[in-house]
Amino acid sequence: MIELVGDPELAVRLLAWVLAGSALGTLSGLVPGLHANNFALLLAGIAPSVPGPPLFVGAAMLAAGVVHTFLNAVPAMALGVPDAEMAVTALPGHRMVLAGRGYEAIRLSALGSLLAVVVAIPLAVPVTRVVTAAYPTIRGNLSLVLALIAVALIASERSWAARAGGALSFALATVLGAATLDLSPAAPLEAGGTLSPLFAGLFGAPVLIDAVRGGGVPSQTDATLALSRRLVGATAVAGALAGAVVGYLPGISAAIAGVAALAFVPGDAGDRGYIVATSGVDTANTIFALFALLAIGQPRTGVMVAFESVNAPLEIPVLLSGILLAGVVGFVVVIAAGDAYLELVGRTAYWKISTAVLGGLIALSYLFTSVVGIAVFVAAAAVGMVPVRLRSRRVHLMGVLIGPLMLGL
Repeated sequence: MIELVGDPELAVRLLAWVLAGSALGTLSGLVPGLHANNFALLLAGIAPSVPGPPLFVGAAMLAAGVVHTFLNAVPAMALGVPDAEMAVTALPGHRMVLAGRGYEAIRLSALGSLLAVVVAIPLAVPVTRVVTAAYPTIRGNLSLVLALIAVALIASERSWAARAGGALSFALATVLGAATLDLSPAAPLEAGGTLSPLFAGLFGAPVLIDAVRGGGVPSQTDATLALSRRLVGATAVAGALAGAVVGYLPGISAAIAGVAALAFVPGDAGDRGYIVATSGVDTANTIFALFALLAIGQPRTGVMVAFESVNAPLEIPVLLSGILLAGVVGFVVVIAAGDAYLELVGRTAYWKISTAVLGGLIALSYLFTSVVGIAVFVAAAAVGMVPVRLRSRRVHLMGVLIGPLMLGL
């Protein structure tokens, strides 16, 4: 930080690169179905041809990754809103949109992400020391750790029928992951293998399929937050700390960590707390993944794989300054873009939007993994419908990553 204050030229150059990365993260975050890892690997393919010092190219990539985690909540909330009858199995953001509270949901997500940046930066060093000390033990017992997480997620369901649905969803997702994760088909864009069609099929397609018959985005009311400042702060801090787990443990998603984080939050945070916590996990993960790379030498996210590919030096003060700036940019942009996004979608025939986005997801699947990707997308969509129809949480579908790792496949 002192270096930045003493070198105005360095600060100006960093600002320019971070703003450029933030613009890329804004565009990628607003594209439905573009997984952060695929976006990062696209950047990795482009970055070597970008003229500029590796440090600043790396800072731009981190900024893009951070802003992506702010903006990707917008299409997740605005697109794929189901019919009111399906609200019970919809994602928390969709339920709030259906209730006319989409503006509030966007602000809760933005606050969760921004507070996660503010909390994660000072906590990164002490938390990393603790996690690094425990990492050899965790790594040596990874299968047991992941199995306990899977059991806890299933047990957290509210009824035995939902638990059975969760167990079936986890098992099917495990089989799907074991069959597809190692596939490396030749494709028009070499950008991340089967992750894109898998996640688009599991989490995007089922919502969109139900939304084709849905009523679309209803009129949204004011953006006043109905969650107390204390609960917003508590869920954001819990989400940021859970982001450390995501940064170090393979197979653990922001959704899983968000569910775990809420267990430590006092009061009934509900859907609002889940949005804050999950957004916090997603954004804090970028920061803790940077420290994981520094501490254990392993890139845990697609952004960090891309960061390594440009041989960017780990100048932590400079990179953290860029991340903090990107967090502020993401906070401002997501509120402005999110409100406009909801209004635009609300004025458009919803079946057309859902059909177009489904077509876009199929196109992305082809671009990233060719015809094989389309088959993976269809299979994943079928598996993704299971928790929806059995009224259990979609988070069990993360068995697509946890299951194969747990079984050593």
